[in-house]
Formats: sequence, C-alpha cells, structure tokens
Amino acid sequence: MKQITIVGMGPGDKSYLTLEALELLTGGETILLRTEKHPVVSYLAEKGMNYETFDSVYDTAETFDETYEKIATDVLKRAAEAPVIYAVPGNPFVAEKTVQLIMEGCNSELLKIVHGVSFLDAIITALHYDPVKGLEVIDGLQIHEEAINCKKDKLIIQVYNQTVASDVKLHLMEKYRDEHTVKIVRAAGIEGMQTILETPLFELDRYAEHFDHLTSLFVPAMTDGKYSFDDLNRIMATLRSEHGCPWDREQTHESLTRYLVEEAYEVLEAVDRQDDESLVDELGDVLLQVVFHATIANEDGYFSIDDITNAVCEKMVRRHPHVFSDVSVENSDEVLVNWQAIKAEEKNNQYQYQAMTALSQSIPSLIRSQKVQKIASNVGFDWQNVQQAMEKVDEELLELKTEIDKGDLIRAEEELGDLLLILSNVSRHLKIDSEIALAKAIDKFVSRFQYVEQKLEAENLKPSSDLLDKMDKLWGEAKSYHKL
Repeated sequence: MKQITIVGMGPGDKSYLTLEALELLTGGETILLRTEKHPVVSYLAEKGMNYETFDSVYDTAETFDETYEKIATDVLKRAAEAPVIYAVPGNPFVAEKTVQLIMEGCNSELLKIVHGVSFLDAIITALHYDPVKGLEVIDGLQIHEEAINCKKDKLIIQVYNQTVASDVKLHLMEKYRDEHTVKIVRAAGIEGMQTILETPLFELDRYAEHFDHLTSLFVPAMTDGKYSFDDLNRIMATLRSEHGCPWDREQTHESLTRYLVEEAYEVLEAVDRQDDESLVDELGDVLLQVVFHATIANEDGYFSIDDITNAVCEKMVRRHPHVFSDVSVENSDEVLVNWQAIKAEEKNNQYQYQAMTALSQSIPSLIRSQKVQKIASNVGFDWQNVQQAMEKVDEELLELKTEIDKGDLIRAEEELGDLLLILSNVSRHLKIDSEIALAKAIDKFVSRFQYVEQKLEAENLKPSSDLLDKMDKLWGEAKSYHKL
C-alpha cells in the first residue's frame, strides 16, 4: 500500500486553510474529496486544484454508515496502487467517520494527517463562546443514545434537515422547558453566509430554510432545570460533609439497613395501588438509600457509585448473552434457565443446595421459600401441576391437626412450617407472589376490622370478647358489603 495523506480543508472560506493544506491541494495531484459541497472548493479550483468527489456515493448508499464505508474502502483500494490525497471538511479528527475507517485499514506508517481547522473552532468563534467551561458535543443523528444533562452547554451537530431538527427538538423537550432559548448556527466561518438564529426550543423545526449540511444547534445550559443523578450524588456528599446534616453524618451501612427494607415495601404498596406519583416518590427513596450507602463507602475508600453502576452493567451484559452475544432463546422460560446457570457459575455453585444456602437469610421467609423451590424445580424436583401441590396441602394440614390434638407444640411448629412451605409452593405454581398475597390479606383483614370497630363505636361500644357474636356478625357484613 502507498501513502495516504488526509487533509483538513477547514470549516469555511479560505481564511481557515493552513498553508500546508493549500500547497498540497493545489500542487497538481488529483485530490479525492469526500464532498464537493464545501465553500472553499471553488477557491481551490481557481487555484488549480484537480479533484474527484464521492458525492455520488451519497445518492446510492441507503445509510450514512454505508456511505462512509464505501468511501473509505475506495480510498484504501486506490492507495493499494498509488499514493492518495484525501481531503475532508474541517479537521480530519472531528466528526469524520471515513477518516476513522481509513485509519483502521491502513498501516500508521503510511498515513499522513495534515491539520485543518475544525468546524467547532468556527462555531465557538461565531458564538463568542469559551468551551473550557464545559461544552458537550452530540451527534444529532444519535441523540436518542445520549443521556442528556440539561445543566451543561451542548453543541448538536449534523442537524442537516427539518426532520432531524424535529427529532432533536422532541428529545430535548423531555428535559428542557419548551421556551428554552437555543441558537441555530449555520455556515459558521463562511463570509456572507454565516447566520445565528435564536428561537424557543418548541419552534426549532419551523425554520426549514436554516437546516442543511452546514447547520449545528447550540443549546445553553438550563440552570433551573430538573435535578440529575449527578446532582443527587452531590447533595448526598454535601449532607455527609463537615457542614452538612448531623443525622446524615451519623449514619452507617448498618443503621441504614432497615430503611432500605422499608422503602422497598413502600414501592410494592405504590405498585399495588397503581399510584404513579407515589411510585416515583418511593423509587426515589430507594435510590437515595443506594446513593447513601455508596457515599459512605466512597468516604472510606472502599467503592463508589460508579463501581456499583459498573458492576450491575457487567452483570446485565453477562447474564443476557441472548441480547449481547450469540446465544439464542425461544422464550422467557429459557431466559430464566440461562440466568440461573450463569448465576450458579459466577458463584461457583457446583450443587443446587449451594445456590439455596446462598440466598440471603434476611429475605422474608415466604419469598425465600419460593426461591428455594424454584431452584429445585430447575432440575426437575417439583410437582407436575398445582393439583398435586394442593393434595400435599391436605396431607400437611392433617398432620398439623394430629400434632395439635396430641398437644405436641414442637412437632406442631414443624408441621405448621411444612404447611406454609407447601402453600408458598402452590402460589409459585399459580405464578402468585406469596409475600404480596399475604400482604394483601393483611390489608383486607385490617380494613374489615376497621368496619367492625367503627360500627361498634356508633353504638358507643368497643371491641371485646364479650361482644364476640356481635363482632362476628359485623365481620360478615364487612365481607358482604366491601367485597374485600
């Protein structure tokens, strides 16, 4: 392969050309241009530049990725026979996918890069903006893949038509106020063509004439916008600091444990009520507990919130080979089987009982029982259907009655445990969470008892064993009237 020289033509008119680029582009060799649609091309042609363009590829390829791959492949193919000079707009290292592909396919010793002023330089000059304070550059064609932090200034590039502008607008409006002022920057650095138009975000895509291959969008930070995950981390660090909150500073991993459990159950309640507003609030409380633990650990130098995020991302990728690798699955049941197998391998569990004993002892017993029986079912140790499990319920209930009649409370406790275990197995076969089912039953009991107590109060009475018959009657009414 012969040498490939990649030249940056700058973002606009001739004032952005470097002397080296000018000499190379007008030196008599045929230049391969990624695109002829660049304002400096006419000037270079007047200076004697001979060139070919790849503009026709844009018309035949179905996607930009396909376009860039075809151009890079052609450049490399020509370089196999003779030296090549390939010119691109702006700086070769800024938003130039063809340059990346060429570099991947070429020996670095045969590659020469001639510096070019980036379009970013032209834009920040036009805006009189200092990017040192933190400018995020986002590809408008990939904006849905970006986590938008509205407290950072942004430059969105490749907003080349009204459709892209509309897509960008809708995505940004999920984070920014509709009236947030943005700037459409077109033809930055090109004398006589440069325009900067300020507009409310919701009107962005109304200016069709301003969008082409020379257009970018500047989105200033919105300091009064919604808080972000980073804000939560900073707030927690402040609360734990010397000048923060005395209560928050006193907390430890051990002291916080009960709060995490409580918050998790409050999430379940919000889900059960189908109360989205409460669900947002309760999930936030759970997230706060995670950040709280991470902040404490980070202070002690053990781990940080980034370590937690990295660990769970690695786990999700590892346990979903059917998504992130080449494993095939037919349905969700196969997904769960694979999940358990991968989990067992990670924990080096050679036996099923090891997976069972690895379950946290802090898990409520009903939940733990279902998890244990699920592990057993993965190797075929299970009832074939719920009817078989129900038959076992009758058997265990009879054994419990026998021990109660004998007055043997130790054996009765054992048989009661067996009965509860098989009942949780029944719920698993029915795909019912036994813990949630019991929680609902408790709520139902409380509601019915409330009815009984309120009816008694209306007669200036209070619950008492002396009123058992009356209370039973009111209980029946509660069941009948409230259908609970």
